[in-house]
Amino acid sequence: MKFSTMLLSAGLIMSGAATAWAQGGITPEMMKELKASYADNATDKALHNAIAGTEINILATNHENAKGIDTHFTYQVETKGVTDQKSSGRCWLFTGLNVLRSQAMKEHNLKELHFSQVYNFFYDQLEKCNLFLQGIIDTRLKPMDDKMVDWLFRNPLSDGGQFTGLSDNLSKYGVVPAEVMPETYSSNNTRTLAQLLTNKLREQGLGLRQLPKNAKAADIEAVKTGYLKEIYRMLALSLGEPVEKFTWTRVDSEGKIVDTKEYTPQSFYAEYLGNDLSNNYVMLMNDPLREYYKLYTIDYDRHVYDGRNWLYINLPVEDIKKMGIESLKNGVKMYFSCDVGKFLDRKRGLLDVNNYDYESLMGVKFGMNKTERVQTHASGSSHAMTMTAVDLDANGNPTKWMVENSWGANNGYKGHLIMTDEWFNEYMFRLVVEKRFVPAEILKILEQKPTVLPAWDPMFAEEE
Repeated sequence: MKFSTMLLSAGLIMSGAATAWAQGGITPEMMKELKASYADNATDKALHNAIAGTEINILATNHENAKGIDTHFTYQVETKGVTDQKSSGRCWLFTGLNVLRSQAMKEHNLKELHFSQVYNFFYDQLEKCNLFLQGIIDTRLKPMDDKMVDWLFRNPLSDGGQFTGLSDNLSKYGVVPAEVMPETYSSNNTRTLAQLLTNKLREQGLGLRQLPKNAKAADIEAVKTGYLKEIYRMLALSLGEPVEKFTWTRVDSEGKIVDTKEYTPQSFYAEYLGNDLSNNYVMLMNDPLREYYKLYTIDYDRHVYDGRNWLYINLPVEDIKKMGIESLKNGVKMYFSCDVGKFLDRKRGLLDVNNYDYESLMGVKFGMNKTERVQTHASGSSHAMTMTAVDLDANGNPTKWMVENSWGANNGYKGHLIMTDEWFNEYMFRLVVEKRFVPAEILKILEQKPTVLPAWDPMFAEEE
């Protein structure tokens, strides 16, 4: 082809591309219209100067809503020391253990008790690594671009989680006091270890897929076990090796020594908790995208390969509130999760849809409702905390709620977050309640055959 002909062909291609671009792109005429819509008057110049050099939330703070927070609650379960997950995604683990810690201290009249999060985290990471590797084995004959194979390699490991993972972990491995296995730098700061484990898992996953198609199950299992030995070593070096036996001294609320005994993690759990986490609790969900009064499960959403997928009953928020109130009336905390970053005033520890007035600052409307926010990935459950209190009006309707957080005692309101009932309606998603506080007609929903949802559904990302 002559050079002049090549230039002509290239020109035609570029001309066609420009025409296609103009049909859906920003044309000069459209740009002129956009520029004309921005007044750039004195008011806009002042706003630009302010916004360009200041955090938007500071400027959007609604000072009409800046009054002091009412910290009185009709029903409040006492907090026995706020915990701190530091720079890790273990809110689900802290939340679950905080619920159980409150129970153990009350029932056994203990002066102090903190469970070791790093003990259970070690086994959580080991089990999740096995979950990934076994998932690769189960799908190793499928192509790499298969939806499930692609999802597995995209999500080999996380330090986030949810209540079903907690229940499987504690039921299998028990618990230990914090002083028996203390936190390490890597448990408090999980990013680097997570990256190393994730890279190693992807490498191991490829290794499993490269085994002969007719490899025997026993040979594949042997390879997987060898891989898990590498994972175990990385975890033990970073987190410490979990204890198998320990001696613990029980001290009552008056500071008197009651006894000193030797325990295993499982015997300690049995003596001080004994909860049947698999059968005595119900996860309630407010997912406005799906039909209410139905049972759902999420495929492959578990922490343990031989454990249970996440199972929940989808309910209107008003039904969930009734069960939450009943639990708090009886002095029982609950596992709770929400979209914590929305309208959060960190300094005051207040979650209120009136905290910030973005519309007045920006001069645009933000009009999506809860259903539309979930549908468009604008909102979803992001953080788990421990529900501890509710305040009711004269008619018994909730006006505000309080949760015990795991961001340290100096964060928020004495380590807690207070939320208005309006905020609860918009950004609450999950509550785990003991079955004794759930009406019989709701429990009957558990008899349904659950609708199975895909593992990659964005509504069900792990809480961090």
